[in-house]
Amino acid sequence: MARRLSQAPGEWAAKAKIPERDGLPKVDPLMGGRPWRAVQAYFDRRYGLSTVEVMAPDGVENLDVL
Repeated sequence: MARRLSQAPGEWAAKAKIPERDGLPKVDPLMGGRPWRAVQAYFDRRYGLSTVEVMAPDGVENLDVL
């Protein structure tokens, strides 16, 4: 992913923490990477190329609390 964004892998690992707070998809623990289409959507929104808001998975549902 770092190469697609013209970043050195070591630099990208440190820089990615900042945009993650703003909605950059986190690394998927199962696949070991970020979903590229979601990353593209994040940067499209960031630079005003899209107005669609993407929702991130928020975890396992607990219906027993109802």
